[in-house]
Parts: sequence; structure tokens; C-alpha cells
Amino acid sequence: MFEKFKELFGSENLLDSAFKTTLTMVEFDYEMFDAARKTLRESHTDELPFDVRKTDRKINKYEREVRRQVMTHLTIAGTQNLAPGLALISIVIDVERIGDYTKNMVDLAKMHPKRLHGGKYEQTLQELEAVNKEVFTKVIHILRTQDKKAAHEVMQIEEETAKKAESVVKDLTQDGDKSLSTSDAVTVCMYARYLKRINAHLTNIASSTVNPFPRIGFREKKK
Repeated sequence: MFEKFKELFGSENLLDSAFKTTLTMVEFDYEMFDAARKTLRESHTDELPFDVRKTDRKINKYEREVRRQVMTHLTIAGTQNLAPGLALISIVIDVERIGDYTKNMVDLAKMHPKRLHGGKYEQTLQELEAVNKEVFTKVIHILRTQDKKAAHEVMQIEEETAKKAESVVKDLTQDGDKSLSTSDAVTVCMYARYLKRINAHLTNIASSTVNPFPRIGFREKKK
């Protein structure tokens, strides 16, 4: 889908600006995610290096800005760039949702100020965190370069990542880990679900590079 941007963006225009704003939003999301993760998992306090909620409000503002830019561009330029414009409108929704889940992680860190250890789920949590950090980096790269190979890689690991996260949630709602306190168990369960959803929204963004507009957010159609 976004390979057309290189052709369309020979000069500065509103759609180009909207695309750059979207990339900035994803970069902010990554900073928020990493800060929230470190506070929850590596710190014994709920202190954050910056105001995550203020950054999230900035992301929300940027989302509205992207919508205005795309609408204005299409009003002036007509339907020539309709598909890329609609794609941008679609993925900024995913970007905004990632910001919301990051805020949820911050709330967990405040309700659980001590460093969270996952008990028998610790290795799985670490794997999910590593995957999300890698996918964040790849999605930023994908938006910058339209790297279809990297987009395929992101899309291929989403299902397995979701299964890992759900295995933690399912186990905790059944037998669980008796070594975890109720507070730790609830926090681990919610954290695993947030990691799953963040990964899913990142995958949706990556899919915009290889899928036509109607299939953004879905697995690539087999030929």
C-alpha cells in the first residue's frame, strides 16, 4: 500500500506531512512503552522518566492532525491519493490504541509499585517483551523504508505471540502460580494481555505495507 508514497511524495504536501506525523506518533509510542515496561518490571517505584499521559495527549492531538491533513489533501487533490490517505487514517487508530495500552501499563505500575516478577511465567513475559521491542523497531523501520520483507516477518510472528500471551492468561485464570500473590497474579495476567494487544496493533500497522486497503489489519491473502 505505502510503496505509492515514494511516487506521490516528490514534493512536500499535506499527505506527506500526515505520513511523517504518523511516524512520529509510533516513535512516541515506543518511548512510552519502554518507559512503562522499565517502571513496572525493573523498578521498585512508580516513577517514570517523563509524563506518559502528557505524551499520550500529544499522540491524540497528532491523530486529529493526521485526519485533518488527509481530509484537506483529498478535498484539494481529489481521489488520486485516496488509498494511501485512507490507509493513514486506519493506522493512526492503531497507533492511538497502542498509546492507550501503554497508559494501562503505567496504571499497573502505579497500582503495583514494587518490581513485578512473573513467577513461573517470567520467561514467557521476557519473550513477549523482547518480541514487542523488536517489532516496534521493525515497524518504525518499515514506515521509513517500506521494507516489505520486514513487514512479512512482523505479520508471521503475531499469531505465535498472541498464543504465548493467552497461555499466561488462561493458566492464571485456572490453576495459576501459587507462589504469586493475588496482586502479582492479577498484574501479570493484565500485563500479558496488554503485551498481546500492543503487538496486534503493531502488526496491523506493518500490514499496511503489504496489504491493499481492505485487508489492512488482516493476514496476507494467500495466492
